[in-house]
This record gives sequence, structure tokens and C-alpha cells, in this order.
Amino acid sequence: MTPQSLVLLTSGLLMACGTAGVLLRRNPMMMLMSLELMLNAANLLLVMAARSRQSADAEAAALIVLVIAAAEAVIGLGLALAVFRNRTVADINEPKEVRG
Repeated sequence: MTPQSLVLLTSGLLMACGTAGVLLRRNPMMMLMSLELMLNAANLLLVMAARSRQSADAEAAALIVLVIAAAEAVIGLGLALAVFRNRTVADINEPKEVRG
């Protein structure tokens, strides 16, 4: 098995796990973690493409995606904590509106 096929297989498995987590879970924290898994799978492919083409453009794009994913996680976790602070059940379909 070549290193590139191993990276492709790993990235595909990460993407499948992330997609299943987003579609099947109703907990907002688990959905955010699954979304991060999908972003990491895309980053893995970007870095592999940069290595195979001997260019640093895709690696720079992967770093930008990492920064955006971190910001998305912080904002998403903050919103989820604000919404579900006083609730016993953390279901994504349960709150009808966000009150300040």
C-alpha cells in the first residue's frame, strides 16, 4: 500500500465518520466535533496534494482552514453553551429561539 493511498483511505474514513456524526447525532457538541473531523479530513487531503506537487500553496490553505475551524468551534461552543445552559436535554431540535 503506497503512502498516498493510505492517506486517501484515512481521509475517506475520517470524512465518513464525520458525516455520520453530523447526520445521526442531535447533541450540538457532538455535531461540532463531527464537523471538525470532516475539516481535518479535508486538510489531510490538502497537505497530501501539496506534498505530491511540491508546492506550499495547499499547505498554506490548510493552515487557513485550521484557523477558520478553530474560530468556528469557539463560536459554536459558545452558542451551544448559551442555549443549553438552563436546559436538561441538549437536543438540537428542541430550542425554538435563542434569548439573550
